[in-house]
Amino acid sequence: MTADAFFAAEPSVRSSWRLAILMGANSRTYKFALADALLVHARHGHAEILLSELAVPYAMSLVEHAATAPQAPEGTLIGRTDFLTIAAAEREETQKLGRPTDLLLEAAVKSMPTMVMQKFHNLRGGTEVPHRFYEMAGNPRQRIVCLTPELLQVAQSEQVAGLRAELGARWSIVESSFAAGIGRALIEGGVTVDWSTLQLTDKRRRRPVTGVADALIGFQHGRCLICDDVLDLADAVAIDHVFPYSLMQRYASVGGWDGPDLDVLWNLAPAHQACNGAKSDRLPRPDELERLARRNESIMGSPHPLRKTLELALSSVPGRRPGTRWTAYLLEVQKTCI
Repeated sequence: MTADAFFAAEPSVRSSWRLAILMGANSRTYKFALADALLVHARHGHAEILLSELAVPYAMSLVEHAATAPQAPEGTLIGRTDFLTIAAAEREETQKLGRPTDLLLEAAVKSMPTMVMQKFHNLRGGTEVPHRFYEMAGNPRQRIVCLTPELLQVAQSEQVAGLRAELGARWSIVESSFAAGIGRALIEGGVTVDWSTLQLTDKRRRRPVTGVADALIGFQHGRCLICDDVLDLADAVAIDHVFPYSLMQRYASVGGWDGPDLDVLWNLAPAHQACNGAKSDRLPRPDELERLARRNESIMGSPHPLRKTLELALSSVPGRRPGTRWTAYLLEVQKTCI
């Protein structure tokens, strides 16, 4: 699914935010640190802040993440004056102080306008998200960040906790794709599900990447796949097998299951626990299939490794034609079940 189609499915400020977080290209993780910093200030209703103020949570987030995972792809040339180099050198003192050191803060303020502020709203193909979340003002000596009403709406909405969880999940996925070894495994083989922890992991080493629900829910516009109502963090959430997993067991007892593996990402969807329980082992309704197809097409519009996981599922279909869409795929699976 293209960015335009994702937005058209639910035209809202939240969809613009999700586009920036879920479907933009990532050469480093600066965008996620900026998004986190924007939400920190916007939730307090700030309309204008100094860039130096925004740089504080931005730098702190990157320092915390860089302590455990790479923030740029393996092999990236990082010079002595690069922000990540300075962040690594200042990490211990920053964590001791509980705030960025003067050197780290200066490096953040200097690098943010060109490294991330100019690019946050960009999508692949030279387009931008439909809504803007800030504008830059002031002069080079004292830059001001003007937070838009759209950002305040996102940060103060009832879904902000879920949006922050989605941000954290996407950040973890991108970090993992940057890591040597595990990153190559993810890009080549996609992710699998550890049902004991409900975590996405790489297929080779079974290293945890992020939670299944947080990784997928944004591509469903934060909604339950079954009832299509909003999934709130206060709600009990289940991971639904849209085509019931029991089908594989049932058919196996009478001659074998001819369909695809139903215990993989394309067939899994966050849902209200009550909706999941009421659905039980029934086949999906047409509206649920439509939502699943739309969700999967959205994932196909995102960078690795979730996209790769779904590409592999489509390529495993015997006789598949290039360009097969998820609607056609799901209808074929449905025929197998009847």
